[in-house]
Amino acid sequence: MTDNTPANESTRERILDAALDIFSNKGYHDTRLDEIVEESRTSKGSIYFHFPNKEKLFLALVDQFADLLEKRVTEAISQEAEGMGRVQAALESVLNTFGKYRRPAKLLLVQAVGLGTVFEKKRLEINDRFARLIQTYLAEAIALGEIEPVDVEVIAHGWMGAIYNVVIQWVYTNDPKPDRIMSALLPMLLRSVGYVA
Repeated sequence: MTDNTPANESTRERILDAALDIFSNKGYHDTRLDEIVEESRTSKGSIYFHFPNKEKLFLALVDQFADLLEKRVTEAISQEAEGMGRVQAALESVLNTFGKYRRPAKLLLVQAVGLGTVFEKKRLEINDRFARLIQTYLAEAIALGEIEPVDVEVIAHGWMGAIYNVVIQWVYTNDPKPDRIMSALLPMLLRSVGYVA
């Protein structure tokens, strides 16, 4: 059982913040736990209390960003009626969140690539999580007659691939800028299911 006192949560958050800084700057393989200890102003014991190893710490950062992304999407769609309004709000929210939180996006989309099966499994799990959200709202739009029937599973995964590819390019090169991504990618994705906003 984990101790969830405010001091304990504060220590965990300091560790995650420090890990994000160091992983973002040095990469997963070149980061040493001692650097995270120093940056977080904690001890190795504190790190091991919360995270059994560097891999679990990295995965916790990935989960933290995925939770934030899902929260932002859920908030965005709660303002919309069923159907394509929700689809569009979800896509905009994903793109805006990646744009606003570039460093965690870099961890999720770039650093986790090629780190082995545990990381690939985590990335696939997160990709599936967001593809299922998109599927839900596409199915609503079909039920409402806003778009013709399509294979929502394939479309949702295709959209996630397109979003990831463009965002990875941006994370690496700082181009295209988020406003260009929004103005070009969002209409293209919507048109791919026969919807013009």
